[in-house]
Amino acid sequence: MKKDIEIPEVKDVHIAAVKVFNEEFESYEWNVYLINNSNEPIEMVLIVSKGFDKKRETSLMRHKIEVLPSKNFAKIEYLQDEVLTLNNEFKVTYFVGNKMMEKTFLFKSNSIKESVAKKVPVIPERGILAK
Repeated sequence: MKKDIEIPEVKDVHIAAVKVFNEEFESYEWNVYLINNSNEPIEMVLIVSKGFDKKRETSLMRHKIEVLPSKNFAKIEYLQDEVLTLNNEFKVTYFVGNKMMEKTFLFKSNSIKESVAKKVPVIPERGILAK
């Protein structure tokens, strides 16, 4: 029965957009990171991302991270300026021990901007957490 199914709540795992300096192109750019702020490593991480609004949708991007140690982060992807005007969704699935976890994170359109950046867990630079 549905009432017997346990759906674990995702805690201490985040998606953040952080503006960083790209030395190769000598410019600042927004990158998206997966943050593991928990005390356990997360394994077999699968991430599916897309940008969308009522009229447009980007291609699906798929990413895999074998293991993300505790209190650590990993770069997922670069966000082009053109997609910042779209809703940007990141579906994250991973294992903690033998338990599968899943959460969908969303940056609403035009929500990724320097003026709202603040301290985020684990990453030294300021950023924006997806909801």
